[in-house]
Amino acid sequence: MYLKRFLFLFLITISFGSFAQQQQLYGDAYHSLSQMIEDESRYNFKEAVFSVENAYLNGTLDTVSINKEIRTLTHLCNSVIQSRQLDYGEKDKEKVSKYAALFSVMSQVIPVVINDTLYSYKPFSYDFEDVFGHEDITNLFVSKLLKTHKGNCNSLPYLYKILAEELGVSAHLALAPNHIYIKHNIQSVGWYNTELTTGIFPHDGWLMASGYIHLDAVTNGVFMKALNNKESIALTLVDLGQAYQRSFPDNDGSFILKCTQKAIEIYPYFANAWILQAETHKKQFERIMVQKLTTDINAVMELPEAKALMDKMNEEYTHIHKMGYRAMPENMYLDWLMSLTTEREKYENKSIHNF
Repeated sequence: MYLKRFLFLFLITISFGSFAQQQQLYGDAYHSLSQMIEDESRYNFKEAVFSVENAYLNGTLDTVSINKEIRTLTHLCNSVIQSRQLDYGEKDKEKVSKYAALFSVMSQVIPVVINDTLYSYKPFSYDFEDVFGHEDITNLFVSKLLKTHKGNCNSLPYLYKILAEELGVSAHLALAPNHIYIKHNIQSVGWYNTELTTGIFPHDGWLMASGYIHLDAVTNGVFMKALNNKESIALTLVDLGQAYQRSFPDNDGSFILKCTQKAIEIYPYFANAWILQAETHKKQFERIMVQKLTTDINAVMELPEAKALMDKMNEEYTHIHKMGYRAMPENMYLDWLMSLTTEREKYENKSIHNF
């Protein structure tokens, strides 16, 4: 009997310790991301991404292996740069050479000679299993992409941006419905899009072809905006809030709201931040209903805290709509994404292949 009680208390202590450790990891990650926003000298997108992943994994992320893999990919990019010459005569040739090499490493088979033996480097590919991370949020992680060489529209552009910055050049994330891609600005063509899920350079017509990009969303910068570094960190703040929700589904919402509010402060038209904030207020409202043992909304509306939450939700969902955001069904997203492959000639920006 004494032994059973001891084991029970021991397990409770271990469980509480693990809970406290993970809470601390989330707190540390939030603090780190906030500092990157407030002090540009602290900016480090790689650190931001992996601090989120490490918090969700409760401190078990193998950063040594990850950094080794990133160094290997960076070295491969540099080898590609040295082994070929672009037919490009503008002053930003060095930068463009890095973009071209990085695109090759991400999307193309590359012959590699090691000790006089020829090998074929296999690029990253799109993983159609659990595209949105509904079953397992780690399917969205860059660490998973590095391990399996399979990723999605979250991990692929994140890794591209990380590697670009390792090479000493910038890379702008940009948003479309349910999607993240890359935008670059070079002297020969100006702005162009880099799509890593299919490995082509689509023009803006493909983005508008989704049917879910309202003109207001473009004007306001909800979609198709080249995000600056601070706005990119705002994306990781929402990633952090979503990961926290998965780790602690019964949380009171305060940490998630702290993440969304900081993200919106930096990127006021970040639709996903507004959506997560509205959904969190909805859960807080539902918590009040559970506490009052009712499923009738009107039964709790006389409570000031319930009414305040309902008012916030209505304001937030109205604001999301006014920004121009329109939700895109997931099955339609996959069809739209695959249109880049089936209608490549229609949507590819051929001017990028001229050098």
